[in-house]
Parts: sequence; C-alpha cells; structure tokens
Amino acid sequence: MPISFWRSSDAFEQLNRLERPGFALEFLRRNAGYRHDYKRTLRQIAHGQADPGSARSELARRWGLRFRPRP
Repeated sequence: MPISFWRSSDAFEQLNRLERPGFALEFLRRNAGYRHDYKRTLRQIAHGQADPGSARSELARRWGLRFRPRP
C-alpha cells in the first residue's frame, strides 16, 4: 500500500482485517525511524561494511523482530 493512501478509509479497512504479523509490518513500514534504520542496514550490507546475517540480526534485535528462516 503506497504511503499516500495510509489515511484513506480503504486503508483503515485493510488494516482492520490484518492478523498481528501483518499489522506489525504495516506499523513498521509507517515508522520513519525503522525505515531509516532498515535502509542504513541495507547500505552497510551493499557496501561490504557489515556481514549480512549479523546486520539483519542486529536490525531484528533493535526492533524486536523475528524473521522466518530462508529456505
């Protein structure tokens, strides 16, 4: 859902239908601090400044996230 539609009545209806994990994701997507931290983490990984696994684990720890293992 684009950021510009976050305050529309349709957006509120969609949020009301979400399970906890989906609602938590929408909350984080709207959080400027999380978006900044996520982009910074991706930049560090892309520039070889951080180990991908460690950087993702640290991001998850900072924000209280649990990621599913990748297949």
